[in-house]
Formats: sequence, C-alpha cells, structure tokens
Amino acid sequence: MQHIGFLQDQILALPRYAGSLIVLHGTRVMTQALDMSRSKATPVGKDRPRRFVFLLLGEFSQISFSCALEALRMANGFGDRKHFEWRVLSCDGEPVKASNGLGQMVDGGLEELDRQDTLIVCGGDNIATHTTPQALNWIRREARRGVRVGSVASATYTLALAGLLKGKQATVHWDFHNAMAEVFPGIDLLDRVFAIDGQHFTCAGGAASMDLMLYLIERDHGRDLANHVAEKMVYSAPRSPHHNQRLSLQLRAGKRSSKLSDAVEIMNANIEAPLTPTEVATAVGLSSRQLERLFRKHLGTTPKTHYTGLRLRKARDLMFQTDMKLSEICFACGFNSQTHFSKAYRAVFGVSPSRDDGRFEPASLKVRNAPSEAITMA
Repeated sequence: MQHIGFLQDQILALPRYAGSLIVLHGTRVMTQALDMSRSKATPVGKDRPRRFVFLLLGEFSQISFSCALEALRMANGFGDRKHFEWRVLSCDGEPVKASNGLGQMVDGGLEELDRQDTLIVCGGDNIATHTTPQALNWIRREARRGVRVGSVASATYTLALAGLLKGKQATVHWDFHNAMAEVFPGIDLLDRVFAIDGQHFTCAGGAASMDLMLYLIERDHGRDLANHVAEKMVYSAPRSPHHNQRLSLQLRAGKRSSKLSDAVEIMNANIEAPLTPTEVATAVGLSSRQLERLFRKHLGTTPKTHYTGLRLRKARDLMFQTDMKLSEICFACGFNSQTHFSKAYRAVFGVSPSRDDGRFEPASLKVRNAPSEAITMA
C-alpha cells in the first residue's frame, strides 16, 4: 500500500469540522463556499454535438477513462449523426501516465471550456498528490461558469476538495469509501456505481464508467442511442444509479439467507458504536442462538468474530488511507482503548497497528484530514 502526502506544502488546512473552514492558499485566505447558483449551462443545440472534456490526473485509471470515452465514440454514426465530440486535457498539456504505466497523449492543458461542455475528472492512484492547487482552481472556475462537472474513480476526492460536493450525494470506488466518509462528513456518500446530484456526477470507476455514460447518453439523446451503444460494447445489463458497487453477501457466498445479509448490513452500519450480538439478532427477528447458527453455517464463524473483523478492516483502511491518529481510528471503529484495539488487530492481521506497513495491500488512497467544506477563491 502506498503512502502519499496531501498536496505537500501547497495547501495548509486548519482543523476540520470547526465551524466555517478556512484554508490558506499561499498568502490568501479563502473562506467562501463555492456558489453554483451564479450561472447555469444552456441546452446544447439540437444539431450540435455535445462535447465532453476529460481531465486526466497523474496515474489515472485507464479502464475508467477508456470505458467512458469509448461509449461516446460508439454513439457517433448512429442515425447518420455525430452525437459527441471530446477533448482530452492534462494539467500541463503534456502526456500523462496512467496507473498501469501506459502513456496517454492529450489535446491541451487547463484551457477555458465552453459553458455547454461536460467535464469529467479522471483519477486513479495517489489522488491527493495529483490533486494540485492549479487543478482545483481551474475546476472551480469552470464550475462557476456553468460547466457540468463529474468524476470517475478516485477523482471524487478532487471534486470534494474543490467544494463541489458539499451537501450532495456522491460515490467513490468502494476501496476508498471509508477514508472519504471520515474526511468529508458533509458529503452524502453512497455505495453506488454512480451518483448524479444537480450539475455534478460521480462514478466509482472501472466498468461503472460505462453505466454512467449510458445513463447520460439516454438522458440527453434517448433510449435508442443508449441501447445501440450498449450493444456495441457487448454490455447487455447496464446498471442504474441505484445499483450497489459490490455483490451482495448472498451472491458472493452463493447463499439465499436474507436474515444473514440483513445482519451483516446492520453491523456495517454500526461500526463506531457496535451493537451486541443479541441486539443484532433482535433487529433481524432472530434469537441469539439462531443468529449464531446462521453465521456458523454460512460464514464459518460467529457473529461477534465477524463483526470485529468488519471493524478491524475499516480501521486498517483508515490507517493507510488517511493520516488520522491511532487513537482517533480506535474510537472511530468502536474500540474503547488502544490496548484492546492493538490486541484485536494483532490477532487478525498478525502484526500490531504500529508495525503494519501494508506491503501486501494494493495501492490505495492516502488523504489527510482535508476540509469537509471546501472553498473557492474569494
């Protein structure tokens, strides 16, 4: 697991959650929340292709970008019309390397967009490092001008830091969900393949980029075009914004016990203030003994052990994806003391929290205690 810094010395954030957040950018103090009411995008002319602009941040997700772009390409020609145009940008106008090491040519740098454009920010690994002040200021400016702005993969973090998601519904790849929820409590973070709230949309990335684009294509041009693109992409079951990112417990385990799924869902929703096994059992209409038999039969463990594992996995996510103190992580995951937490952590992961370097974990998001309410230039 890679540890990455938070914009290093370029942004200094005062303690979060303390009333109206102030962020110092150089010598200027920015305290004003981003006001999206100043301008509205006007509808695209009937015969004019809608243009999408992709901003590729360093180490972006190739699959997320490609799935989105290919959906637009495959739409063109349907009905003997060119429905879409696109432009690919980077922060400096130079080629960008994706997280898989492949280089991507671009059409330009941070240029002024047309108000009718749709901007999609593409993130990937080490998102905090690649979310630069230059990129944030440009995104805010274009959003103020009425450009529709969205993100795929970890770039939800970028939009959140730019101040576009405060009080809105959003989603991010499930691997980054815990860190985002802790760092940006002012966002209604959903476990969905994509989310649309007003002028802004967010997408979990990966194959979900196809789902997002098919939804936008249908909304802007109708179902016939969306179905045509889905068939061209050999994608027979597009998902809606209501679909979860991950398979349900029943599907993953090949089981059909709704009581088991309900119990695990209740556990996941009560990490900071854990319930007792008896309380979980009562909530799903079972006795403690029935719930224990259910867990042993389908998961090979007890409700208490499974619940503790969920809390410890969240704790490990927060350790490597944020710079929260160990004491903060301990209480955020329902442990009353660091001693108890360390003992439980060592029992599950074979190493104490202070010695866990995460070397066997995939690269992940590392964000500092960023503002829950991002700001704009005054």
